[in-house]
This record gives sequence, C-alpha cells and structure tokens, in this order.
Amino acid sequence: MTVTEPDKDGAPARQKLITGPGILLVWLYGVMVVGAVSRSAVQISSDFDKAPLAYTLSALAGLVYGFITYSLVRGGEKARRAALVCCAAELVGVLAVGTWTLVEPSAFPDATVWSDFGMGYLFIPVILPVTAMFWLNKARRASAG
Repeated sequence: MTVTEPDKDGAPARQKLITGPGILLVWLYGVMVVGAVSRSAVQISSDFDKAPLAYTLSALAGLVYGFITYSLVRGGEKARRAALVCCAAELVGVLAVGTWTLVEPSAFPDATVWSDFGMGYLFIPVILPVTAMFWLNKARRASAG
C-alpha cells in the first residue's frame, strides 16, 4: 500500500501515501481544488454581494481540498495525520452545509461546493472524505505491520 522513500539529507524516510489507489485520491482532490477555487474566485470577484456565505464556503472548501492534496503528496506520518483531520473536517462541513441547504435554502441564494451534499459535483464532496479516511487509515495499518 505504501512505499518508503529515502530522504537526501539522511533524515528518516517519509512514507508515500499516493501509491496504487491513492493516486486516484490525489487526482480527485486536485480536480476538486481547481473546481472549488476557480468557481469561488469568479463568484467572489463578480457577484460577492449575491451570496457571500455560499461563495466564502466554496473558497474554504477549495483551501481544504488543497491542503489535503498537499498532505497526500507530501507523505509521511505527520502529513497522513493532518490529511486525516482535514478529511474529517471536510466531511463535517459537507454534512453540515448539505443539511443546512436543505433545511434553510434561503440562506444560500447560490450553491456552494457542499450544497445538497455536493450534488452539483456528483456527490464527490461527500464520498471523497470517507474514501480518503479509509485509505489513510489503511496506509497507517500497512506501515505499522
């Protein structure tokens, strides 16, 4: 599952997290970074007054996706733990915003990345953190044993 790559400076080797199916996770998170950041940048720069909460949440989602992508590529135990925490926060955000958009639709005059549990993104925002947490925990078990 994971590969250990030696460090040039003689530091302890860092465990790679993006082997096998992990490569797909990095690719999907990369696509989500581009989608969320570009969408929110256009919305914030052109129509921020229309739906400031929705556009700010989309920008926040893009930042979270970016950090998770970076952590997966960086590898190592510290990065794995950081990615795991961010994936859990992402899942909480998707569930909270998804529920909020269903309960109080007037609070979101325009959709966010996480609206309706990510329906506008084929539900990838709700599936991706669950899958990533599973992969990250599996990578931890594989390196421990």
